[in-house]
Amino acid sequence: MKKRKPPTRFAVCIKNKGYEASLEIGKLYRVIPDQEAEGHGYLRIVDESGEDYGYAADRFFSIEVPKPLATFRRKMPPAARDFTRGARA
Repeated sequence: MKKRKPPTRFAVCIKNKGYEASLEIGKLYRVIPDQEAEGHGYLRIVDESGEDYGYAADRFFSIEVPKPLATFRRKMPPAARDFTRGARA
């Protein structure tokens, strides 16, 4: 039997104080499942370095991304995944 992959989760950064080089406010980030980190109030986020690190969950707003968009985004080259560049209010 084929194992089902958990759905890809995403979150939008709403606070980046102290992590300005790693996180951009308003940007969509992929969340890596980590129940232990979440139990301590953290999310494992793939940040600007392309690596995943634990950040306080209150820095993010979790959102549900439609499956077709999540699949499309995963197939894009990393530099093209930033949907928010140039979209500052």
